[in-house]
Amino acid sequence: MTGRRRKPGGMEPFIEGYRAWLAGRGYTPGTVVNMLAMAGSLGRWMDARGFAPADLDRAAIAEFRDALRAAGRRCVPGAHGLDRLLEYLEDLGVLGRRSSPATPVEVLAERYRRWLATDRGLAEATVVRYVKLARLFLGQRLTGLRADTLSGADVAAFLLAESERLSIGSVKGRVGELRSLLRFLYLQDLTAQPLAAAVPPVAGWRDTGVPKALPAGDVQRLLDSCDRADLLGIRDYAILMLVARLGLRSAEVARLELGDIDWRAGQITLRGKAGRQDGMPLPCDVGEALAAYLSQVRPATALRQVFLAAKAPVRAIPPGLVSDVTHRACDRAGLPRAGAHRLRHTLATQMLRRGASIVEVSQVLRHRDLATTAIYAKVDFTVLRTVAQPWPGAAR
Repeated sequence: MTGRRRKPGGMEPFIEGYRAWLAGRGYTPGTVVNMLAMAGSLGRWMDARGFAPADLDRAAIAEFRDALRAAGRRCVPGAHGLDRLLEYLEDLGVLGRRSSPATPVEVLAERYRRWLATDRGLAEATVVRYVKLARLFLGQRLTGLRADTLSGADVAAFLLAESERLSIGSVKGRVGELRSLLRFLYLQDLTAQPLAAAVPPVAGWRDTGVPKALPAGDVQRLLDSCDRADLLGIRDYAILMLVARLGLRSAEVARLELGDIDWRAGQITLRGKAGRQDGMPLPCDVGEALAAYLSQVRPATALRQVFLAAKAPVRAIPPGLVSDVTHRACDRAGLPRAGAHRLRHTLATQMLRRGASIVEVSQVLRHRDLATTAIYAKVDFTVLRTVAQPWPGAAR
């Protein structure tokens, strides 16, 4: 009887493959055993309910966990481990074999996604953001689920509603995303008029603020806060060195690959916006921080990205983790929290104060347009006072 209870039921054909899949993603043997036990418990419940593996989704998982609680089970499998099981089954192509009818909005959103990725060549993160906006707009504004019924009034009404709940910067982002969608609809002959021209601009002025930089010495306090005797501290120190010394963007840190580091030449290749690649010198202290991470911390894996998550599953870090690393360093150093981009501003400000020109700052920050760098001209108040004109009517 005990042996039968331990059989994984409907999950039996997948157990060994799931075991190898988990091990390949860096899970410890003990964690693998626990996650296989979760899968077996789910498989037995599936047998009792007449569920096939293709029937699984998050709703079924929630029903399974509720059933365990109702039966008085004290240890209910966590959602995290069961999400990994769904991910494995999805990789195998097991999930989604039941053909659920796609809505017209989803069909159109998928066409738009392919256009953005193939015809426009946009980065994956940008495609995700644009398609999210497309689903929101089309779901709200399509009358009778037909794109040819859209009008300029629909466009204006949508943006007005968005402006009531979002900041000016976010609404400006909506304008660009919406214009892209409407341009796609017109090029695909889904709308009779080029409605992108009907998207109103958002009132707002560029370069009205001064870039915020950290005070002198605070950057070194952030670096010193990393415990370089600890594995996580070694990784975080290498990340902070790239941002603080070279001014890398969070996405550039996350995209950095092993082949991008030329140790002999002492330079790295950065993967920036729109597929752009830029070479930069690799200073000795930054190279030493990278070498320490690669030799002491980074696990052996087929992944090519330099920085990997500290916890299983083994995967490349997302760009957002770079700011998380900066936040943790601020907490340890007793400083107000600042994001990774603040370190980029600090580097530019320090360069100007040491006598670097705007052109040199632009080259280090890898700006395409010098006008983007011009905002840093406002941080040198001493020089600005020498060129400022007297206020009209003021005493001379």
